[in-house]
Amino acid sequence: MRFLHTADWQLGMTRHFLDADAQARFTAARTDVIARIGELAASEDCAFVLVCGDVFESNALPRRVVARACEALRQVPVPVYLLPGNHDPLDAASIYDSPAFLDAAPEHVHVLRGTEPVAVGDDIWILPAPWTSKHPTCDALAPAVTHLLPRADDGAASGPGEVTGAPARPGEPGALRIVAGHGAVDTLSPDAHDPSLISTPGLRELLEAGTISYVALGDRHSTTEVAPGIAYSGAPEVTDFIETDPGNVLVVDLADGRASTTAHHVGTWSFRDLRFEVDDGEDVAAMDHALAEMPEKSRTVLRLALRGTLTLTEHAQLEEVLERHRETFASVRVWQRHTDVAVHVSPGDLTQLDVGGFVAEAVEELTEAAAGEGADRDVARDSLALLYRLAGGGKR
Repeated sequence: MRFLHTADWQLGMTRHFLDADAQARFTAARTDVIARIGELAASEDCAFVLVCGDVFESNALPRRVVARACEALRQVPVPVYLLPGNHDPLDAASIYDSPAFLDAAPEHVHVLRGTEPVAVGDDIWILPAPWTSKHPTCDALAPAVTHLLPRADDGAASGPGEVTGAPARPGEPGALRIVAGHGAVDTLSPDAHDPSLISTPGLRELLEAGTISYVALGDRHSTTEVAPGIAYSGAPEVTDFIETDPGNVLVVDLADGRASTTAHHVGTWSFRDLRFEVDDGEDVAAMDHALAEMPEKSRTVLRLALRGTLTLTEHAQLEEVLERHRETFASVRVWQRHTDVAVHVSPGDLTQLDVGGFVAEAVEELTEAAAGEGADRDVARDSLALLYRLAGGGKR
């Protein structure tokens, strides 16, 4: 059988570096990707879609975010199973218990509310481990794998969108079990003392024994294979610069009790770190050309690391280039921690300023400060650049 594994939709996410216009597009993109996921599930003949946590950015979102998400989910042509994660846990304020969700959730969308195995086909089960708080005190997947022993079917769902069931016996041939979880695994986390870390040795043993067929994970936004049969799908739309392979979902094939995955890119946004050496006007022009040639600017966020030495005239050109590209990209920011652009004031720069009196005296003081190494260097440099532009310097 085949299903689609995704996670970390982060619906309702905001980014501080996006202005209102770009934020609106970013918000819409996170909802629009649901339609592409549904289309992919249909074209790949997937039996269902499994979303492994952080469907929503938080449990406190405007009703319109939930309503639009449910409307998008309504168009997905296969069953969808939602696992609460650390951003949207099943706590007292759960978004899945809000009227906004309960009133609008389509019938084919199911919230994995408990740790009882869920039947999703003949001898096919999801073993879920939903988060019930933001701070679990044990292995985030432990509640799921404890249900590998037979249990009697209670036969009923306990509320809207809830699903329950009973597992096939571990020894039955052909039974497929998909563990669904959210969180960091022990082999990738830098915090070895985190009590919620998912222990992988036990999962590998279960996979080798054929007791489980696949471990579907969320939380890591980059598509990552932890080990054969254990994988993070990654976020379907990028959320941060540190992600190495975002924008994907995984189509998972289960055959003979084993899993194989195929990544499909569905994202439309990109966050990119770019570095430029700027030591003269030609370097600034080359950077301008490189930015101009980039595609999909309205869905691209740039963080620039700049290094070099420029005259006041060239620095004004650099600022003009950045300002112009901010009008077309979703965001263009200078990464201050990795930027070091020294500005020296040439006699030609001062001639173009054409100022006198106390302003000329201030320019002289700023010039000395900009050439120094003190804490006021950057302030002096920026002040001179602003004065230069206000005085009409650097016009082409």
